[in-house]
Amino acid sequence: MDFTTISNGHSPSSFTKFNSALTAGLLNPHSPPPPPDKTRASPTLFEMMSNEPDVHPRTQNQGQIQVSISAPRHNQPLPVIDKQALTMQRISGLLSTRSPGNQFNDPDSSDIKLTLSSKDGISVSMNVHRQIVVAHSRFFAVKLSDRWAKQQKNGSAGPYIVEIADCDDVEVYIETLKLMYCKDLRKKLMREDVSKVLGILKVSAAIGFDAGVLSCLEYLEAAPWAEDEEEKVASLLVELRLENVGAGEVLKRVSVDVTNGTDDGGDNEEVLLKLLHVVLEGKDEKARREMKGLVLKMLRENSSQNDLRKESLYSACDGCLEHLRKHFLQAASSDLTDASQIARQADNLHWILDILIDRQIAEDFLKSWASQSELSNAHSKVPAVHRYEVSRVTARLFVGIGKGQLLASKEVRCLLLQTWLVPFYNDFRWMRRASRGLDRHLIEDGLSNTILTLPLPWQQDILLAWFNRFLNSGEDCPNIQRAFEIWWRRAFWRRSGEQESPREPHVTTATIENS
Repeated sequence: MDFTTISNGHSPSSFTKFNSALTAGLLNPHSPPPPPDKTRASPTLFEMMSNEPDVHPRTQNQGQIQVSISAPRHNQPLPVIDKQALTMQRISGLLSTRSPGNQFNDPDSSDIKLTLSSKDGISVSMNVHRQIVVAHSRFFAVKLSDRWAKQQKNGSAGPYIVEIADCDDVEVYIETLKLMYCKDLRKKLMREDVSKVLGILKVSAAIGFDAGVLSCLEYLEAAPWAEDEEEKVASLLVELRLENVGAGEVLKRVSVDVTNGTDDGGDNEEVLLKLLHVVLEGKDEKARREMKGLVLKMLRENSSQNDLRKESLYSACDGCLEHLRKHFLQAASSDLTDASQIARQADNLHWILDILIDRQIAEDFLKSWASQSELSNAHSKVPAVHRYEVSRVTARLFVGIGKGQLLASKEVRCLLLQTWLVPFYNDFRWMRRASRGLDRHLIEDGLSNTILTLPLPWQQDILLAWFNRFLNSGEDCPNIQRAFEIWWRRAFWRRSGEQESPREPHVTTATIENS
C-alpha cells in the first residue's frame, strides 16, 4: 500500500476520466436520466417507418426463439469490465449515502481529498477530514502529522491531495473509513457478513484503526460462522497476530490450544473416549446407528492425529467382547433372558473393528477373534435370530483380509477359518435376509480372497467342503465359485504341466556343399 501526497490544488496524475465522473456524481445509479436531445424537431422518414406497427403478426414459435436467444447465459462468468462496473456501482452507493449529521465524503467541511487506487485499475476519490482520520488511525496520524500539514499548506486554501495506491480492496477500504465516522461501530457491523468483516478487520489492522479492530473481533466472537468461513477466520487472526487485543477469545471457538495454552492431546482423548462409550451404551437404536456413522466419519477425517491411543480402543473392544461372551454362553444354556444383548454387543464390536481397520491396528483383534473357540462351539446352541450378528464380525474380517487391510500370518488366517467358517455358513441365510445394507458380493469376494491367501492344500480342503455344501444349500450358502475356479487352475493346470519335463533344445547342424 503506497501513500502519496500532492500539494494543494493539483490532482493526482493517476486519476482517470472514469474516476472523475464518479467523483462528480455522474455515475450515481440514483441520478435522473439525461434530458432528451431536442436539436431535431421532427422525426426522419426512416424513424417514422421503423415506428410503424408491424402488420404481420409473429407466430408463437418465433417469439420463443427470440426469448431464448436474448436470455442471458447464467453459466458464463461476468466479463472483467462488468465486474468492475458492478464494483464501481457499489462504491458509488457507499460514497453517496450517509446518515444525517455524518460528514463522510462531505466536500464542504472536509480538508483532504483522498484517492484510493487498486492494482486492477479501480481509482476512487473522496473527501475526508484530517482531524477524524488522524484521531482514529495510527497510520494517518504519522502520515498526516501537524508538521506535514504545515509543509503542505503553502498559503493555499484548497484541500490536501492524498493518494493511497495498491489497495487490495478499495470497496472494503472505503467501508473502513466510513466506520471512523460512526458512533456505534458494533451496530454498523451487524449489517455485514463474516467475509466483509474479515476484510474490514484486515484493513483496520493495517492502518492502526484500533476501534475498528476491536469491533470486528467482538462481531466475530459473537456471530455464527459458515463452515467455509471458519478456516478463513482462524487463518486471518493467526496472520494478523492480534492475540493481545482479543483474537484469542475468537479462536477459542475453534482451538483448544488457545483455551489451555498447551498442546495436550490427553483432554482430546478423554472426550473421544466418553463419546465412544456413550455410543456403545446408548439405549435408542436408531440414534445409536446415526451417531455411530457420525463418530466414525469424524474419526476418519482426523485419523492422522494421535487422538485415540490403541490401548484405549482395545480396552473398549475387550469390554464389548466380554459382554458378548457372557450373554452368548447364557443363551447357549437355554437362558434367553438377555439374548437381545448378543446382537447389540456384536454390532458394537463390528463398529469398533471398522475404527481399528481404518487406523490399521486391527491385527490384534483378528488374533483374538480367531481364538474364540468357546463361542464357536456354543454357536449352534444359540437361536439363529440372536446369533447371526456375530457372523457379521467374521464377515468384516474376511473383507478386511481380502482387501489387504489386515495383514496377519497364514496360521492366524487359517485359525480364523477353522474357528468361524462353519458358523458363518450357518448364519449366511439370516445375514442375507435380515441385515440392512448387506453387500453379499463384497463378503463373498472377501471370503474368496481370504481362502486364496492360504497354502494350496489348505485351499483344497476348504473349497471342496464348500463345493459339497453349496450343492446342498444353494442361495443359503455364499457363492465363492471364483475362488474355486482359481484353486482349480492352480492345482490341476500347474500340476499337469509339472508332469511333463521340459524339452531340451535340439540343435540341427547343416553343411553346405560347394558345387
